[in-house]
Amino acid sequence: MEAEFDPHDKASWYFGPLNREETNNILMKARENGTFLVRDSQSIKGDFVLCVKEDSKVSHYIINKIHTLGDYQYRIGDQQFPDMPNLLQFYKSHYLDTTALVKVAPKTTEKVIAKYDFPGRDPEDLPFKKGEILEVVIKDEEKWWTCRNKAGREGQVPVPYVQKYDEPKESKPSPTVQLPAPALVTQERIATPYDKRMLTLKVGTIITVTKMNVNGQWEGEINGTSGMFPFTHVRFLTSEECEKLKQNAS
Repeated sequence: MEAEFDPHDKASWYFGPLNREETNNILMKARENGTFLVRDSQSIKGDFVLCVKEDSKVSHYIINKIHTLGDYQYRIGDQQFPDMPNLLQFYKSHYLDTTALVKVAPKTTEKVIAKYDFPGRDPEDLPFKKGEILEVVIKDEEKWWTCRNKAGREGQVPVPYVQKYDEPKESKPSPTVQLPAPALVTQERIATPYDKRMLTLKVGTIITVTKMNVNGQWEGEINGTSGMFPFTHVRFLTSEECEKLKQNAS
C-alpha cells in the first residue's frame, strides 16, 4: 500500500509527550497496519519513540538522538539518519517488523483558552489576549507549545498562561439556565454608533445575561451598561467558574 503522509509535516506526526498507554489507545483504534505516530521518550529525555500499529499490537521503536561532530543523528536499530524526515521517508518503503509506515494516526483537535494576556517577547512567540481560544499544533516542550490563532498565525505559547478549552455544545437558548446568569464573551463585536441598543463585546469579558430572546438576540449587562448581543458570541459559565467568580469578588 502506498504511504499517505508527508515526512516533513512534523505537526501531523509528532504527538509530543504521550505515554505508552495513551499511544496504544490511539493506535489500536486504527484500521490499517502501518498507522503511526512519533512521541517523546519517557525514559530518556531528548529521545523519541516511533509507535506503529502492526497486526494486532502496537510496536514502540526507540529513536536515539545522538550528538556527533557538532551535529545530531537519529538512530533506530542499526540505521542512522540526519533528521526525522529522512528516517520516516526510509520506512515508507522498508519494513520495521511486519509493515512499513503507511499513514499518520489522526489527531484530535485540542484547544486552549488564555488565562492572561501575553504580548510575546520573541519573534517566534504568538501574542494573545485573555479569553482568546487557540488551537494546539504541537506540544514541543513542557512549558512551551506551538499554537494557532483564529487568523491562522502560529507561534510559541507559554503553557502556564493557558488552560484546556472544551467546545461548548451547540449554542441554543437553554430554558434550564436561571436568569440573570453570568456568561463569558468568546467572540469580539464592536457596536456601531447607528444602533445604540447593541453592546460592544470584548473577548474575556463577563456579561450578565438578563433575557434570552428566541430570535437569538439576547439582552444583558456589562459594567452597568445594558443592551443586546448575539447569543453566538458568549457561553454561560460553568458552576465551577461561577464559584471562582464569587470567590474573586469577595
